[in-house]
Amino acid sequence: MTSKSGTENGQSPSRLIDERIESLGDWRGALLSRLRGLIRQADPEVVEEWKWRGVPVWSHGGIICTGETYKSVVKMTFARGAALADPAGLFNASLDGNVRRAIDFREGDPVDEAALKALVQAAVALNTAR
Repeated sequence: MTSKSGTENGQSPSRLIDERIESLGDWRGALLSRLRGLIRQADPEVVEEWKWRGVPVWSHGGIICTGETYKSVVKMTFARGAALADPAGLFNASLDGNVRRAIDFREGDPVDEAALKALVQAAVALNTAR
């Protein structure tokens, strides 16, 4: 896993993501940390980025997904999600878009770790097949 682009105040994207997780201080930070770990497990070569003034982004051959945090949801948006098979039915947001798909996690929602890692791996395969 490497860090690149989007440094802010001389800090690496990975450090900025660490700070975001720490600053949340609640279930959203814990969940974002868990999702980040699953992304790293699914793709040990993933690149962490910090874009759009504060959005964690994971890339490999292009953007895999983002990790946005809101008051009542942690949203994983897959940049090319509409092109991915989702046999476990994880996508539950942005379903009407032509390109992106997202998973909204609310406090207490279960995380299907195996299905999520498979989705990340499918996104990497799609990005690197071009």
